[in-house]
Amino acid sequence: MISKFILEVKNGNKTAVSNRVKFPLKREVPIPAVKNKADFVKRYNQIFDAVLIEKITKSNPAKDWSEMGWRGIMLNQGDLWIDTDGKITAVNYQSKAEEKLKNSLIASEKKSVNSAISDFKEPVAILETSKFRIRIDDLGNNKFRYASWSIKKKMTDTPDLIIENGIFYADGTGGNHHYEFKKVDFRYECHFVVLGEKNSAPAALIIYQAGKKILSQNAKIVSR
Repeated sequence: MISKFILEVKNGNKTAVSNRVKFPLKREVPIPAVKNKADFVKRYNQIFDAVLIEKITKSNPAKDWSEMGWRGIMLNQGDLWIDTDGKITAVNYQSKAEEKLKNSLIASEKKSVNSAISDFKEPVAILETSKFRIRIDDLGNNKFRYASWSIKKKMTDTPDLIIENGIFYADGTGGNHHYEFKKVDFRYECHFVVLGEKNSAPAALIIYQAGKKILSQNAKIVSR
């Protein structure tokens, strides 16, 4: 399986490689995820640059690829992941072209938000509940910021609430995680569901006051 994939990459067979991808294929925020086969073929050279192609084509299936249980098979230290069915589930390697695109998109996004919150290092996510629009940004040094508006407002408006020094928490090994933000006796939690029940919402906002839950709303992920 791995040997066949290596050969497909070596031959530059974009169609064959695209047939292996599980879509959407996530890219580093704020680069949009790869939506489908046509999008993948269009962006193939941006993702599979000369460096990644060399990593793959010169790899030894027995030495450079490791089986990691239910997570699948990884190349080197996780540059690329393939599941047991031969499907590509993640490409964690980032080319110089994607890095340049990412920096350009971040610079543009900083201009599209209120100046009070334009100092972020990288965007994390934008969530919308029935009442709130929430923006989470990475400020660097493992610190995150929460900014929220009523759903009718825009992100160019002054946020109704800003909380810094948020913390990231991994919830188990399945990918579920949340960010926690504290202000006085309030605690705001933004949960992201990667592995959940069939009809579960992709995200949720939960607010506590003095340890008591006072609000819980499902959220959709507008940007990630």
